[in-house]
Amino acid sequence: MKFNEEKKRSIILYLLEKVQQEDEELSKTVSQVFSVNQNTVHTYINELIEQNVIRRVRRGKYELIRQAHYYRLKRAEGDLDTDTYAYDHCLQPHISGLDENVRRIWSYSFSEMINNVMDHSLAENANVAIEQDYLRTEVSIADDGVGIFEKIKEYFGFATLDEAICELFKGKLTTDAKNHSGEGIFFTSKMMDDFFIVSSGKIFTNNKFDNSRIMNIASKNIKGTCVIMSLSNFTHKRPQEIFDLYANVDGGFTRTKIPMKNIFDTSPVSRSQAKRVCNRLEKFQEVVIDFEGLQWMGQGFAHQLFVVFANEHPDISLVPINMNEDITKMYNHVMTS
Repeated sequence: MKFNEEKKRSIILYLLEKVQQEDEELSKTVSQVFSVNQNTVHTYINELIEQNVIRRVRRGKYELIRQAHYYRLKRAEGDLDTDTYAYDHCLQPHISGLDENVRRIWSYSFSEMINNVMDHSLAENANVAIEQDYLRTEVSIADDGVGIFEKIKEYFGFATLDEAICELFKGKLTTDAKNHSGEGIFFTSKMMDDFFIVSSGKIFTNNKFDNSRIMNIASKNIKGTCVIMSLSNFTHKRPQEIFDLYANVDGGFTRTKIPMKNIFDTSPVSRSQAKRVCNRLEKFQEVVIDFEGLQWMGQGFAHQLFVVFANEHPDISLVPINMNEDITKMYNHVMTS
């Protein structure tokens, strides 16, 4: 059976997600979700092995092939004089083949984080690690400077590190207002699928579902700051959309909009994906579900979101927009069945 390119791409990306999740019944899971026979799934698996995207660990067990690259930037040698050098030297060669919107997100985010090292950290060195597989790219930048949370706490006179972290991630907080807007970390954390800052025994995390947390770690004596960023190689997100989405947020809003293409690289199909979308939606009164850029959705996803969640939260209005014909048919199907 031959599929159009969109469906084949959806099957392959879903298959690779399940490889990443170490699904014990990989071919069966993919076969059931997409209603294709397992021979078709095995054909795709063999193609991915030949393309060096995955490797076989044992019968029925596979793993993504992951590459790592490491760089050391030294202030004394001029490596931290400009963010352009760091980007061109460390990251640009590894993302040159990705779509323009992905490259633009990385260019903005990497440059903002390197600028923090250059201008705020007082660090002499920064270690950059880039780990990449077919699905995603992860970048970490670790410096030996004063530590971002501690510096903000002392500069503004906050009583605790947690207060400093919370204020920092509201945006527009900087220790150098003349040269910086204080928005770099805030918007970078929103553009990334996963974002971590580790410093002074604290970890701040944020992910693409806008779940933010502050955690403690056992070792508090590690000097400096480490920023870890992860982004799908197939994300549909665009920097300007992220800026526009958060431009007028003041903390008291009751309406939110979820651009589905920012969360899913291809059309969503399963109940588990819908449950991830529903996380924390009870905080809002109206939720706009924007399907722009997606071609279709699975029955399980649609039923979990628009029937199960909606029935459990009758006070929340779910408003789907930008549905094409196929998505509209599935929506009507679950709403009337």
